[in-house]
Amino acid sequence: MELADGDGFEALSMRKLASSLGVTAMSLYNHVAGKDDLLHLMLNRVVAEFESPVVGGEWQEMMRRRAHSMRRALLRHRWASTLLISEITIGEEIMCDINATVGCLVRAGFTYAQADWARNAIDSHVYGYTMQELNFPVEPEEYKAAAAQYLPMIPKTDYPFMHEATVQIIEGKYDGMTQFYFGLELILNGLKP
Repeated sequence: MELADGDGFEALSMRKLASSLGVTAMSLYNHVAGKDDLLHLMLNRVVAEFESPVVGGEWQEMMRRRAHSMRRALLRHRWASTLLISEITIGEEIMCDINATVGCLVRAGFTYAQADWARNAIDSHVYGYTMQELNFPVEPEEYKAAAAQYLPMIPKTDYPFMHEATVQIIEGKYDGMTQFYFGLELILNGLKP
């Protein structure tokens, strides 16, 4: 995981892993079937960092804590978001997290279908927000300057609201950055068992 955290998962190879551990690449195959198996173990470890809900706990607080812990884990492991949404992985930690999340929601009065939809809505927000945060082309401290640079390309007559939003960013009335908690609270407040 340290190699993937440093260089991205794409740069990770069995040979590089073996070299970092001071062993031969072939010796790794005594422990994992290959890079795909390694990937699944790594993703399972990332999910182990999520704060799984307590079944029977207050569902909104449990989902809020889980979402914030997911985001922290995904920011630590920048490579994991895309892989978690594109790989089918059934490691023990992943299954425990899903079980606890669905269980918490079902105990709160959601049907199994609603619990699954709610979990997916929350997870989609976390993954999408985190991926956007990690890949946004402008650093937060440069956003005001970028807004000033692009303002001449946003004619007030054609795009009055976008123009004014950009002016407000330049004047410091609004930072222009999305807020993770804002979207999460919209979802949590919109869910009803």
